[in-house]
Amino acid sequence: MTAPRGYVIGYLENVAICPEIAEYLERIKATMAPYGGRFLVHGGRLVVHEGTWNGGIVILEIPDPTRAQEWYESPDYRATLPLRTEHATSMLALVEGVPGSYRASDKIRQPFPLHNAPAGPTN
Repeated sequence: MTAPRGYVIGYLENVAICPEIAEYLERIKATMAPYGGRFLVHGGRLVVHEGTWNGGIVILEIPDPTRAQEWYESPDYRATLPLRTEHATSMLALVEGVPGSYRASDKIRQPFPLHNAPAGPTN
């Protein structure tokens, strides 16, 4: 079984095009390098199918969730962070990916570990 990876999901709105944002973009990759991080998505074309999206998406992949948390808490990233947070509205979350053997149907079994799956409606 492949271990789950760590992902950093960012949603950014109202990004000011300014020297501080340019500096953030120059520095961000170097902060991720010691943790094996890389960009998967960085403001690519977004096709909205549901809801209202007014911003851009950033997705980073880091080899495991612990390393993702270490990156976010690292002195290098913490020193860089205000360059973004003071010049954009953003939400950011770290999320654990699924292992390589993952099946979506396994998710329903987690709350019901003694059963194969919950019983359906009886009426």
